[in-house]
Amino acid sequence: MRSLGDVSVGRPQLGDSMPVLVYRLFEMAMHATLVEEFDQKRADDLFRGAGHMAGKFFAENFLNKDQPFEDFVSQLQEKLSSMRMGILRIERADLVDGKLQLSVYEDLDCSGLPVTGEQVCVYDEGLIAGILEHYTGAPFTVREVDCWASGERVCRFHAEKNNAAEY
Repeated sequence: MRSLGDVSVGRPQLGDSMPVLVYRLFEMAMHATLVEEFDQKRADDLFRGAGHMAGKFFAENFLNKDQPFEDFVSQLQEKLSSMRMGILRIERADLVDGKLQLSVYEDLDCSGLPVTGEQVCVYDEGLIAGILEHYTGAPFTVREVDCWASGERVCRFHAEKNNAAEY
């Protein structure tokens, strides 16, 4: 994977911020290109896989996994908020059974999109799975069950530890 580089050196005038719409433009164009090249399912699988890789990279570089789950979650919540990615809430967590339900408010990918009846946050599914895998050492399947684009005002995800890596 490429390095994230030193933004302060490379962008001394513009810095590390950009409008959410620029991020969405990139994401939507990339997804549409993949749908044209393959199909919706394959495009979603590829996006989910990219999110998974990004989630592991994110966790490795920005989070300390050597702490109790509650502290790890607090650190993750702070980092997602400070990086303006979303506001994370853990609704239920059972690490023994490997099942979690979490929500992301003001999600970077979809908050404010028109209601289309779709779940669109497949990249986030992978991102969350990668972060959870990094922390627990076990692969997770994460699926969005509520989305801004489906008419909700929050993105809600179910995560479940699985026996075989899906990504």
